Amino acid sequence: MSSFEGMEIPRITVRQVATRLAGGQEVIFLDARSEEDWQRAALQIPGSLRAPPDRLERLPAMPDDPVVVAYCT
Repeated sequence: MSSFEGMEIPRITVRQVATRLAGGQEVIFLDARSEEDWQRAALQIPGSLRAPPDRLERLPAMPDDPVVVAYCT
Protein backbone atom coordinates (compact mmCIF):
# COMPACT_ATOMS: atom_id res chain seq x y z
CA MET A 1 0.00 0.00 0.00
CA SER A 2 1.03 3.57 -0.62
CA SER A 3 0.19 6.59 1.47
CA PHE A 4 -1.36 9.81 0.16
CA GLU A 5 -1.86 12.52 2.76
CA GLY A 6 -2.59 9.97 5.46
CA MET A 7 -4.80 7.74 3.27
CA GLU A 8 -3.86 4.16 2.57
CA ILE A 9 -4.03 3.52 -1.16
CA PRO A 10 -4.00 -0.13 -2.27
CA ARG A 11 -1.91 -1.16 -5.25
CA ILE A 12 -3.39 -3.28 -8.02
CA THR A 13 -1.54 -5.55 -10.43
CA VAL A 14 -2.03 -5.77 -14.18
CA ARG A 15 -3.49 -9.25 -13.69
CA GLN A 16 -6.03 -7.91 -11.14
CA VAL A 17 -7.07 -5.16 -13.55
CA ALA A 18 -7.45 -7.69 -16.37
CA THR A 19 -9.58 -9.93 -14.15
CA ARG A 20 -11.86 -7.04 -13.20
CA LEU A 21 -12.24 -5.98 -16.83
CA ALA A 22 -12.97 -9.58 -17.91
CA GLY A 23 -15.63 -9.76 -15.19
CA GLY A 24 -17.36 -6.67 -16.57
CA GLN A 25 -16.36 -4.34 -13.73
CA GLU A 26 -15.87 -0.70 -14.66
CA VAL A 27 -12.27 0.44 -14.34
CA ILE A 28 -11.32 4.09 -14.71
CA PHE A 29 -7.75 4.78 -15.78
CA LEU A 30 -6.30 8.04 -14.49
CA ASP A 31 -3.24 9.16 -16.45
CA ALA A 32 -1.12 11.04 -13.90
CA ARG A 33 1.82 11.84 -16.17
CA SER A 34 3.05 15.39 -16.51
CA GLU A 35 1.99 17.18 -19.69
CA GLU A 36 5.54 16.89 -21.02
CA ASP A 37 5.76 13.14 -20.36
CA TRP A 38 2.30 12.59 -21.86
CA GLN A 39 3.24 14.46 -25.04
CA ARG A 40 6.46 12.43 -25.42
CA ALA A 41 4.76 9.08 -24.79
CA ALA A 42 4.19 6.76 -27.71
CA LEU A 43 0.98 5.37 -26.18
CA GLN A 44 -1.95 6.46 -24.06
CA ILE A 45 -4.72 4.22 -22.71
CA PRO A 46 -7.81 5.03 -24.81
CA GLY A 47 -10.53 6.62 -22.70
CA SER A 48 -8.23 7.38 -19.77
CA LEU A 49 -8.79 10.59 -17.84
CA ARG A 50 -5.94 13.07 -17.87
CA ALA A 51 -4.85 14.39 -14.47
CA PRO A 52 -1.37 15.89 -14.84
CA PRO A 53 0.00 16.60 -11.36
CA ASP A 54 1.52 19.91 -12.43
CA ARG A 55 -1.89 21.29 -13.48
CA LEU A 56 -4.28 19.37 -11.25
CA GLU A 57 -6.63 21.43 -9.13
CA ARG A 58 -9.09 18.61 -8.48
CA LEU A 59 -9.89 15.21 -9.85
CA PRO A 60 -12.33 14.88 -12.74
CA ALA A 61 -15.88 13.82 -11.79
CA MET A 62 -16.16 10.04 -11.45
CA PRO A 63 -19.02 7.60 -10.89
CA ASP A 64 -19.78 6.32 -7.40
CA ASP A 65 -17.51 3.55 -6.12
CA PRO A 66 -15.39 2.98 -9.22
CA VAL A 67 -12.14 1.08 -9.42
CA VAL A 68 -9.65 3.83 -10.26
CA VAL A 69 -6.22 2.90 -11.58
CA ALA A 70 -3.78 5.80 -11.60
CA TYR A 71 -0.65 5.36 -13.64
CA CYS A 72 2.41 7.26 -14.78
CA THR A 73 5.74 6.37 -16.35
